[in-house]
Amino acid sequence: MTIVLRRLGYIQPSHLPLPELLKFVLFANFSIVGMNVSLMWNSVGFYQIAKLSMIPVSCLLEVLFDKIRYSRDTKLGIVVVLLGVAVCTVTDVSVNAKGFIAAFIAVWSTSLQQYYVHYLQRNYSLSSFNLLGHTAPVQAGSLLLLGPFLDYWLTDKRIDAFDFKIPSMVFIILSCTIAVGTNLSQFICIGRFTAVSFQVLGHMKTILVLILGFLFFGREGLNLHVVLGMIIAIFGMILYGNASSKPGGKERRSHSISRSSQQKHGLLESSEVDEKV
Repeated sequence: MTIVLRRLGYIQPSHLPLPELLKFVLFANFSIVGMNVSLMWNSVGFYQIAKLSMIPVSCLLEVLFDKIRYSRDTKLGIVVVLLGVAVCTVTDVSVNAKGFIAAFIAVWSTSLQQYYVHYLQRNYSLSSFNLLGHTAPVQAGSLLLLGPFLDYWLTDKRIDAFDFKIPSMVFIILSCTIAVGTNLSQFICIGRFTAVSFQVLGHMKTILVLILGFLFFGREGLNLHVVLGMIIAIFGMILYGNASSKPGGKERRSHSISRSSQQKHGLLESSEVDEKV
């Protein structure tokens, strides 16, 4: 698909250093494998709790690396989103040692991968299409080489022993096609906003999945606390969007020369500049 996009002119020649590319691919591959293994080894309830913890981890990364400062209302919006999604999705919660390790790897690698999307686009002036053009071929190649061995190690099943029938092939191709749009939309969203905003928006996907499930597969499981959780989560997203867009809602703090030093040198800049993200 990246070859097609390049020939259509959507992907332009650009530069991304090899060490940065390899770090991104490492985070992204650990994210894919970690999330799948976490879902395989953990209960659905603990899997959802692990996904919810990505927002605090993404916030921590932005605070540590980008010196982001969140207002009280922005933090409140995030908490309300987490509460609403937890009410909707978290049911049975059971965990084991290997499941916890898989979830830990999945959460941190996914958060680092999403942070790195914003970092690479900002630092190397890459568009979403260009970043996809750099990363997708390397990521696909590495997973094609390592995936079958890793799959056998984790599941004791060989990919070449799978019975590839027409229905399964149709769904595999459909899944891969949708994944292209998913990756591109992720790059566009994180490039325009931040990883935290993408995570908050991503939980709207969880709400939509629940709603579509009820529409297509019946109303089994639809009860008052699920509906209440949806309402709380949507309210939290609105609150987060409104709070983070206001002045001071979400700012990057950068330090310059102290005021006393500036006055000695006759400079007019303030000692601390808050830049709106």
